[in-house]
Amino acid sequence: MSQIDVNSVLSQIRALQAQASAPARPAAAPQATGATAGAPGFGQVMEAALDRVSLRQSQSAELQQRFQMGDRDTDLASVMLASSRAQVEFKGLVEVRNRMVRAYQDIMNMPL
Repeated sequence: MSQIDVNSVLSQIRALQAQASAPARPAAAPQATGATAGAPGFGQVMEAALDRVSLRQSQSAELQQRFQMGDRDTDLASVMLASSRAQVEFKGLVEVRNRMVRAYQDIMNMPL
């Protein structure tokens, strides 16, 4: 069960990284063809990723607090797994942000 969840998180991170490193397309092309009418934009994808990371971190903090308070239904393995999930998602989001900043700086440093 936990292996499947970790693999799905890693695949989501890889998808975001691939989307961030994909070559930019002209803005007018998707609107002209109408092929991607319902596709979410990059801002929406990033917002969803931020919400997911925030949710994972709050779930992890809640499990940690319950374990520290002595809740018998919370075991150390689930606390560590939730913490690792939150950490992996956060690192993936930071990497996407770093690549976006690097791409922006490359564009700004291009000679005209």
